[in-house]
Amino acid sequence: MEHLELFLKSIFIDNMVFATFLGMCSYLAVSKKVSTAVGLGAAVIFVLAITVPLNWLLDQYLLQPGALKWLGEEYASYDLSFLSFIMFIATIATMVQLVEIVVEKFSPSLYNSLGIFLPLIAVNCAILGGSLFMQSREIQTIGLAATYGIGSGIGWFLAILAIAAIREKIRYSNVPPALRGLGITFIITGLMAIGFMSFGGMLTGGDDEAPKEEKTAQVEPAKEQSENNEVIANNIKVNE
Repeated sequence: MEHLELFLKSIFIDNMVFATFLGMCSYLAVSKKVSTAVGLGAAVIFVLAITVPLNWLLDQYLLQPGALKWLGEEYASYDLSFLSFIMFIATIATMVQLVEIVVEKFSPSLYNSLGIFLPLIAVNCAILGGSLFMQSREIQTIGLAATYGIGSGIGWFLAILAIAAIREKIRYSNVPPALRGLGITFIITGLMAIGFMSFGGMLTGGDDEAPKEEKTAQVEPAKEQSENNEVIANNIKVNE
């Protein structure tokens, strides 16, 4: 259940494009045709599915404060978290290069269709954002990290595929001259973001309510009150 919830949340509610505006350069530049959008989206899913779990391992066993404890107690106080950005970017660049080499070697046809977009993935901020969000949200296991990477990639894929399909159809529409091009694209992107955000109630069922504070009043027994009155009356008589 935890995997399914994280998977659906990373696709719809925390969508890279619509919730955090990551990868917008590629989203706007490579979304004029559905065929090119599918190629880039598939490559983003593949790279996110590999780099997020790899960077989770680096974060857990190398970068976090005290992560080097497995080397010995004398290394337990080491903190290499300042190297997170460098290590994450190096992992992403290495994986993109390896994927490009393997695809070119064993599947030239697939390389010809994706080869143009693979170098773009190394500079796609959505890829680095997936690893940084994995770190900041403190994902507990490598299985959840893989689920988050795949879900985030699918969310980005759906976003660029949807806008590419709309942009292909909108060429035949009578768009006002002032809104043609990026203007109408930004408006459609905003409307799509609202649609994706509406999935926010899918996981909670829309029945989340603020917790109500229960107020209780304690009433002292009448007997104790009468005893207190008698004590006060006796003290007054003594003083008199």
